[in-house]
Amino acid sequence: MNNFLVGLQFLTRITVKKNLDWSEKACGGSVKFFPFIGAILGIIYAIFGYVIYFLLPQYNFNLSTHLIGFILLALNIFLTGALHCDGFTDTMDGVLSGRKRERILEIMKDSRVGAHGATSLILLLIGKFAMFSDLSSTIALTTLFLMPIIPRACMSNAVAHFPYARKEGLGKAFHQYSSKKDMLIAGFFTCLLSLLLGKIAIIAYVLTTLIMYSFNRYVSHLLGGLTGDVYGATTELGEFVVLFIFVIAQTFIL
Repeated sequence: MNNFLVGLQFLTRITVKKNLDWSEKACGGSVKFFPFIGAILGIIYAIFGYVIYFLLPQYNFNLSTHLIGFILLALNIFLTGALHCDGFTDTMDGVLSGRKRERILEIMKDSRVGAHGATSLILLLIGKFAMFSDLSSTIALTTLFLMPIIPRACMSNAVAHFPYARKEGLGKAFHQYSSKKDMLIAGFFTCLLSLLLGKIAIIAYVLTTLIMYSFNRYVSHLLGGLTGDVYGATTELGEFVVLFIFVIAQTFIL
């Protein structure tokens, strides 16, 4: 339970009022629980979705699509404290710089945001806003529930499967004390949920996993491994991919 709560408190802004063991081993032990933590976020998103798409209209209170997009995007950022956005920005600053490995790692560690990171984050947020705005009530709850789960399974894969690029860093403990078994547990849980939620969910799971694995493989080849920032980027990009797949798929079922 300690390992799960460590992961929950690290990856989200959900407060856990308990004295936790924040050892490196506990951090690594939390990796298998990443999709379970995503499920908690998914339940919260789905509850908000139910209120927006089904409850409020019963009282003739219909929100505009743009307002819905803003509310869901703000909730998405708020619940994670923009942790993954920060990692995404640093990753894009480094990877898109066109420099060599050592310089890329220096850029990623720099607390200042560069043009590549800022531009990439703006595009990502606009994209997620557009996807949230275009969600139909038909698949909204399934999408909102699954959106945070699949990318966190991809993050478990990134942590456990690929080497760590730095000698030290915030994400090193997660990699060092995780294992392929943790990755398999995370993948099995996510695969099972996807199978239960239908064809689009299965497609989203398979495609997102393949896309994010390819992304992590590319970055690992570039840097000689991954970093904590890349873990965050994996989650943010993965959420966008899941949203994109569901929004595209809904055109064929409506």
